[in-house]
Amino acid sequence: MSKKATSPRVAMISGASRGIGAAIARRLKEEGWQLSLGVRRPEEIDPSLTGEHVLVHPYDAATNAFDQAWVEATVARFDRLDALVNNAGIMIPKTVIEAEDADIDEIFDINVKAPLRLARAAWPHLKASGAGRVVSVVSLSGHRVKSPQSGLYAMSKFAALALSHALRKEGWEDGVRATALCPGLVATDMGESVGNIAPEQMTQPEDLARLVSMALNMPNTASLAELNVNASLDDYY
Repeated sequence: MSKKATSPRVAMISGASRGIGAAIARRLKEEGWQLSLGVRRPEEIDPSLTGEHVLVHPYDAATNAFDQAWVEATVARFDRLDALVNNAGIMIPKTVIEAEDADIDEIFDINVKAPLRLARAAWPHLKASGAGRVVSVVSLSGHRVKSPQSGLYAMSKFAALALSHALRKEGWEDGVRATALCPGLVATDMGESVGNIAPEQMTQPEDLARLVSMALNMPNTASLAELNVNASLDDYY
């Protein structure tokens, strides 16, 4: 029997050093997944996220310099790739009128182009799995514009949501399932910087990790296209 047939499943997680990404990594590690964690500063990773079945690899969503190398290093280490979790992202709190072209380029490069590049690089291996999974941490801002200051962010997240659905269509016949995780305010550095409620009233990263685990473990016949998550009553979702 091949190593691939007997080894635990492998997930790549971008932006895994803190917040939602770190919570997802901890959850999957506890569940026995082998992990490939993409972080900007590998030397600063929490020791609890390291181990025999964890690869920590440099990754910066702002550039295309790491995508292929990270995927290749993951497959070289574990001989398989079963899931990609696109978590890395940024928020630029500007209205669409305030935003300059450089702001638009930066937020779309990181929130839209980066997850697409990773999906392209990982695609042959996800297809080979027969049950590949792509979970993209989008936002409820992929559905609505909550405020003027979230306008630029929402533009990128509308595109990120469309990307998730496009990947779902592309991979269906090959067993690749794509899920968009769309939370509102989350108790992370980003959420606390823009939210107007206490962190304990926000969705906790660990609860999103539970949902990611569920999406990754559902069979091909029960695909979850979107998971919309509220911490407080939302006007639209």
